[in-house]
Amino acid sequence: MSPFLLLAAAVILLCLLLNKLTSRLGIPVLLAFLVLGMVFGSDGLFKIHFEDYRLAEQVCSTALIFIMFYGGFGTNWKTARPVLKRSLLLSTVGIVLTAALTGLFCWKVLHFSFWEGMLVGSVISSTDAASVFSILRSRRLNLKGGSASVLELESGSNDPCAYMLTMLVLSILSGEASGGSLAWMVFAQIVFGVLFGALCAWAATLVLSRANFPAGGLDTIFVFSIALISYAGASLLGGNGYLSTYIAGIALGNGPVNNKKALVNFFDGVTGLMQMLLFFLLGLLSTPSRMPAVVLPALAIVLFLTFVARPVTVFALLTPFRCPLRQQALIAWSGLRGAASIVFAITAVVSPAYTNQDIFHIVFFIVLFSIAVQGTLLPVMARRLDMIDAHADVMKTFSDYSEEMPVQFVKLTMQPGHPWTGRAVREIQLLPGLLLVVIRRGEERIIPNGDTVLEEGDCVVLSALSIEDQSAGKLTEVPVDGDSEWRDQPLSQVRLGQHKLVAAIQREGSFLIPNGSTVIREGDILIISQL
Repeated sequence: MSPFLLLAAAVILLCLLLNKLTSRLGIPVLLAFLVLGMVFGSDGLFKIHFEDYRLAEQVCSTALIFIMFYGGFGTNWKTARPVLKRSLLLSTVGIVLTAALTGLFCWKVLHFSFWEGMLVGSVISSTDAASVFSILRSRRLNLKGGSASVLELESGSNDPCAYMLTMLVLSILSGEASGGSLAWMVFAQIVFGVLFGALCAWAATLVLSRANFPAGGLDTIFVFSIALISYAGASLLGGNGYLSTYIAGIALGNGPVNNKKALVNFFDGVTGLMQMLLFFLLGLLSTPSRMPAVVLPALAIVLFLTFVARPVTVFALLTPFRCPLRQQALIAWSGLRGAASIVFAITAVVSPAYTNQDIFHIVFFIVLFSIAVQGTLLPVMARRLDMIDAHADVMKTFSDYSEEMPVQFVKLTMQPGHPWTGRAVREIQLLPGLLLVVIRRGEERIIPNGDTVLEEGDCVVLSALSIEDQSAGKLTEVPVDGDSEWRDQPLSQVRLGQHKLVAAIQREGSFLIPNGSTVIREGDILIISQL
């Protein structure tokens, strides 16, 4: 057990190191994770033999659930809505066209059987959300004309369609499918996937808005379980689990969810870990010594896909929208293949209908080429095509982005005898730059106006501009024990030294803002501000 944990920790640390290194070299980090897995694999330096395709499918499919969920959760619907039609066409009709063209190429040129060719086309038909998101974010590609939103929404939503095509072709290859069963599969995959994902999102939003979770972090665990339920429930009903979890993610990410910043931080970390696990495991599963046998057909397929199938599909679907040719060319080049294609290839390998072609290594080579060449050159192509917008911010296409708002909130409780008690808001003289924004009165929240009268027990929330540096000094905690010279002394008699001030006192689990007459007690913790 300990050697395994040590190895896992070493791999994670290496992935983090590679993340820093690749960002400086301009290489997609996911490519580094794949190569690292190959280094640890059977033909690499560490000679770890791992050939359990079924276990790999289960682990990678689970990792893909969270990547898909966070892909939806991070989609900014307001930014994506203007490009919705274009993106959905690319992620549905575009998938079918790309799969068909690639399948026909494999059949006619490479002499695969017809359905084997269609299987290869289906498996590699989708652009990879993890790869596209990683490059857009890490390289801060601020693209013109909503191109980033098109790529984000397309790459986040097209994997379910590619998965559905893959399952359809595998059903045909197994010889057990009929016209009626195929039609029902398509219907169930789409309808049950959408409905169950929407239902999960509705229920989760209802719980998050009404439930008072007793401990910090429980809401993130709840949403974590929703991601799993949305996939597993839809799959059990015959629906598309990936579509369901994407729908749940996009609805939750753009809904009125409390504590969203904590959720974003949590899923950002989880998704990063899942990407490391997914790409490393796929690299570990590969056998580089088997690559020479598939390199020629795989190279032919990826060149056809990159320079024919993808551009033809993009230009055919986006030309009616009068998209500029430069934008269409960039979107065509941005059709990166990634982990989802390899996971679908593993699904084909473990299927009873698996063909004679080494589809796993064919797809693995295609993904390596796509990430290494297309991914690395994507920023260069964006500049050559004059598609960089100096005034845009690509991070605003993601719903987990929020600008730093220079506003700070503080609260005051109207204790008995407080000078504001019984007075209207208009009669209270606040310091310039302060604004009374909310009054909490019991369970009620009040947005005040000038006629609102403050009552004893009210909790008043004030806002002001926050500082942008450390000019206010730093805070330190000083406990008061039985031997302290400050015990039982009023604060006005305490000499702290120059440039120090007791900003707050923690007493019996609560905080109070002191004044000169506040008496310090044993057990208090003084929060001292000092320059």
